[in-house]
Amino acid sequence: MTAVDGLVVGGGDDISPMLYQGEMLAEARLDPRRDALEQRLVGQALDLGKPVLGICRGAQMLNVAAGGNLHQRAYDHYADSRHYRTILPRKDVAVLEGTGLASIAGTAPMRVNALHSQAVDRLGTGLRIAARDGGGMIQAVERSSPPFALGVQWHPEYLIYAHRQRALFRALVDAARH
Repeated sequence: MTAVDGLVVGGGDDISPMLYQGEMLAEARLDPRRDALEQRLVGQALDLGKPVLGICRGAQMLNVAAGGNLHQRAYDHYADSRHYRTILPRKDVAVLEGTGLASIAGTAPMRVNALHSQAVDRLGTGLRIAARDGGGMIQAVERSSPPFALGVQWHPEYLIYAHRQRALFRALVDAARH
């Protein structure tokens, strides 16, 4: 990990509830080896002061690695949150003022995509909420102090044509340079 300047943790299958004392769901697709690897990498990156960008599952892993937990069936818990399951930008999220995400992408509502079934429940140590959707579901988390760590519930790599989405990657690169 010392030769790495920054870490991106991408999307994928659900994170095993075994990592955060959740309940095992029969329909969940899990990859315990990936879970263990990513949890270790995120923990090491933060311990070494390396910046982290979590995308979808990666945002959830950032939270779990910091000691938080997840809603396994997020849309059951947040009945007023729209579940689109598309790479197209159809979901609106509100970026909270005073956050790092706001300084990166502004506070105007963001139109994003949504492919996730899990979402952050209890925040991990050192994390704060950076964005929510209209139903109250957490859509972004971030560290409130260095090193840079941002987790977004959407997939900005599919929205790279939007300058606010590119800014997320630029922020990771800038943090890695420092």
